[in-house]
Amino acid sequence: MTSYPGQGVPSYSGQPPPQAGYPPQGGAPGYPPQGGAPGYPPQGGAPGYPSQGGAPGYPPQGGAPGYPPQGAPGYPSQGGAPGYPSQGAPGYPPQGGAPGYPPQGGAPGYPPQGGAPAGAVPAYKGEVPSQDVRDDPNMAAPQASAPSLDMMDHLPGYDNIGFDGVSLPPPSYEESQREAPQRDNIESVPTISEEEARDALIQFVSEHCCYGKGPAEEMKFNDLNSSSAFHYTLETFGEGRSTKWAREPYKGQPVVVNGPPPGPWDIQAPPPAMFKTTKLDIEVPNTASVKPCHACFASGFQRCYRCHGRGRLFCTSCNGTGREHYYEQGERLHRQCVWCNGFGRKTCYTCSGSGQITCSECKGRANLRWFILLTIKWTNHVEDHIVERTALPDELIRGVSGQMAFEETQPRVWPINHFPEQEINSASNNLVHQHSSKFPSERMLMQRHRVRIVPVTQVFYKYKDDQDSFFVYGFEHKVHAPDYPAQCCCGCSIL
Repeated sequence: MTSYPGQGVPSYSGQPPPQAGYPPQGGAPGYPPQGGAPGYPPQGGAPGYPSQGGAPGYPPQGGAPGYPPQGAPGYPSQGGAPGYPSQGAPGYPPQGGAPGYPPQGGAPGYPPQGGAPAGAVPAYKGEVPSQDVRDDPNMAAPQASAPSLDMMDHLPGYDNIGFDGVSLPPPSYEESQREAPQRDNIESVPTISEEEARDALIQFVSEHCCYGKGPAEEMKFNDLNSSSAFHYTLETFGEGRSTKWAREPYKGQPVVVNGPPPGPWDIQAPPPAMFKTTKLDIEVPNTASVKPCHACFASGFQRCYRCHGRGRLFCTSCNGTGREHYYEQGERLHRQCVWCNGFGRKTCYTCSGSGQITCSECKGRANLRWFILLTIKWTNHVEDHIVERTALPDELIRGVSGQMAFEETQPRVWPINHFPEQEINSASNNLVHQHSSKFPSERMLMQRHRVRIVPVTQVFYKYKDDQDSFFVYGFEHKVHAPDYPAQCCCGCSIL
């Protein structure tokens, strides 16, 4: 293997080469050859230049003082797998069995190469490359794959548990005999006066900076046509449950197993609030166990994903050459790269040169605590129906208040059948019937339906020679006037 940083790389402490360009290995004229030209460090060991044979001041492959050789502490050498820590180097995990590092032969609690569980593979796979790699600043740490389900415990009632949430059908609901509720008569809503309609229009104009207020103050009202919009809403509050295997780094947490685990629907968990969507995670009792980390094979660390375990990277500033170009008085010159000090390589900043990083799964603990996670999600399913007979857009009715003409809350509601507007009765019957079977994976906890009566007034007016209308709706007296006659005041321009 070539020396590090490579043949033909100028010394980081010597003088720059006398000619521009890069020194070839064959000995181009004007550049010091490999055989030992005067003034240039040869391969045989000239001071101040890196050589293969052990030159002072540069790290040779054989172990010169001041540079980590193949077995030096804290540096990945070539003595074991290519480009990976050698066997027996102090301070670095060797392949032969140092404490805390998974050996090839099968240390206790570590799956050896000959018998790792199916699916249990490190988060970063492949052999350590024989050459340094280029840095990719956008590289992200890979995600560890899930272990094989064969490694997980088989618990009664949880036979089909995986690593993704699996929805569980709720227990059957036995509907008891219900009687139709007694319902009160529907009251009418108040109407607005001409003065209230004008005040609402003036307020509407003031909320639009380019609208002129003259028409709102001067227009003549010909007629006020009051009506009511009806807004029916059905809410079904359901509870869904799902389970999956979950894990966390084992830091000495208690692992208590007192018998078989309870069923997923046997765990009591009241909803925090009715008719409000929320979620809760619960560890299923008697399902916890401790297992070796599948991502690092119980070592607590993984091979560095950025440098692929070599501990160093090509210097991106000089592109691995050890020098950079600059111009002085129009002449192109070379000098030692200030980012790598002429080495052409830099210490990997992700692993700090060790070639390994803390395992992202176990956080260096070597073991994982596994358990079944129960996720309870309470969902409020809402559907509505609006009856509005004028030209006012229906969706505007949802955003305003009105008179609550009817409200009923029951575990199972009866469709409305007494409302004066038959379309509301029909909509209630359809929605209640749909919700009875629309959410088969949830347990229905409560239902609520309401009818709001929203006042709507269509105001017919005359302004100069124009005749038109606008709407005032809701208890807030909101205005819908798309054809207001003065929508651009003086000084405004449309680009």
